[in-house]
Amino acid sequence: MEYKIIVVGIGPGSPDYLPPVAKRTIDSAKVVVGSRRALAAFAPPTARTWIIDKDVEGTIAYIRTELDRCDVVVMVSGDPGFYSLLAVLRQVFGAERLTVIPGISSVQLAFAKIADIWQDAILTSLHGRQAPAETLRYTPGKKLGILTDAEHSPAYIASLLTDLGWPATATVHLCANLSYEDEKIVRLSLAEAKLITGFTHCVMVVAA
Repeated sequence: MEYKIIVVGIGPGSPDYLPPVAKRTIDSAKVVVGSRRALAAFAPPTARTWIIDKDVEGTIAYIRTELDRCDVVVMVSGDPGFYSLLAVLRQVFGAERLTVIPGISSVQLAFAKIADIWQDAILTSLHGRQAPAETLRYTPGKKLGILTDAEHSPAYIASLLTDLGWPATATVHLCANLSYEDEKIVRLSLAEAKLITGFTHCVMVVAA
């Protein structure tokens, strides 16, 4: 029998946003891999666990070893199809070895919180990476959903977008700690966003 890697999207973090199929899969798992926070929140007490950190090769080696004897559940934040470990797992193990359970992306939740549609938005991430200038460059009516980090903060991104032609009056929403009790959402102009501090890890929605 060939065991599977089951990649489970756990949503933005709160158990309220964990789909029932994801919860059942995690609860029945013998091996669960995930971030320290995800394991503390969702891993069953009887499961063997592995913390995902910067040592991606170590994580892959652990999964490979455990696959010899059982399925391995890999928890990823948000939805697996949007900037998660799924890309690496596909490359290493192949799609046929994977089962994917979707989750609610923080970007999806951010658009819901501001009562906006995201079918017409360009979604990207500057969390630990750069985005091509053409992805971010201003055109009339353009809408962006961006994952940020400490280096690529909203203030940094706002300055970058200004250099790429976005008007100072463009609307910006910053959505932090989504689904948690300390959730915070602010609306401001692109000019104001260039001066803001904090919100280092958030969803930034920009609309012309």
